[in-house]
Amino acid sequence: MSAYEAARKGLAFRRRHERGVIRATGGDRLEWLNGLLTNDLKPLERGGACYAAWLTPQGRMITDLVVVETGSDTWLDVPAPLASTLSARLDGMIFTEDVRVTDASRELTSVGLYGPGAGSYFASQVPASIARTDDGAIVWTDATASGLTGAHAYLSPARAAGLEEALAHGGGTPLDDDTATVLRIEAGVPTFLVDMSDDTIPLEAGLDAALSHTKGCYVGQEIIVRIRDRAHGRVARRLVGLSIEADVAPRAPQLVTSDGRQAGRLTSAVMSPALGRPIALATLLREFTEPGTRVMLEDGPAAVVTRLPFVPIA
Repeated sequence: MSAYEAARKGLAFRRRHERGVIRATGGDRLEWLNGLLTNDLKPLERGGACYAAWLTPQGRMITDLVVVETGSDTWLDVPAPLASTLSARLDGMIFTEDVRVTDASRELTSVGLYGPGAGSYFASQVPASIARTDDGAIVWTDATASGLTGAHAYLSPARAAGLEEALAHGGGTPLDDDTATVLRIEAGVPTFLVDMSDDTIPLEAGLDAALSHTKGCYVGQEIIVRIRDRAHGRVARRLVGLSIEADVAPRAPQLVTSDGRQAGRLTSAVMSPALGRPIALATLLREFTEPGTRVMLEDGPAAVVTRLPFVPIA
């Protein structure tokens, strides 16, 4: 079974080397983080995980992240290239709170288990449950933010290697980075530093799952509320799918135009095995985001705006 088929129909696994982990400890950590991040962390007090974003006061993204609460500390799953910088930035925001923040990327490694076999591999484990070990903890969280069904485990490097070996011997298929990207784009899931940047407002990227509209104040909330209530959710640009009229996937990134006008920017592109054609993610100006709109790529091929996801997450 190919890695693509395993992730959709069986069991696939991969080391998530593109992700880093920041550890927050101290009695005030969840309340402190709740005042910074876009989602409501109070339900995590007894353990669990949720998707969120960290914004500037202007509502632009500093990063997206998964918050994992183990009961004794809190882990922030962030882009690996940003882990050290984000950790230092968070540390500089601590005043009198009982909070300590460190970059734990060398101590905690993340392994993803994907496909319908992920849930049955460890029958006793379910998403957002926690199993303590002698050298840390294994935390299973919903993996749909990666565009796949399954779970993510966070554990020591030695335990990660042991899990990968057990998965390989148990019928799991290693999932390479390129195939993981194909699955992510088919699911219409953007990734920070690729499809989103520090100029992105979460609503532009469709990150509704990262936002709470009922919690108290957080940094950047005023902008989100203004867009939601005064602009009725309308943003100047939005993440869309593009069905490419070509035989091969176009290069990314590149500009997108319409009748000679700049319409936006293509950020990720792959050949979709499920659809048998190239597909892409792009951020386009609002007037070009209606499904069915035809645009042109800088390299020449035409493309059609397509509703996301291209392929639903099973």
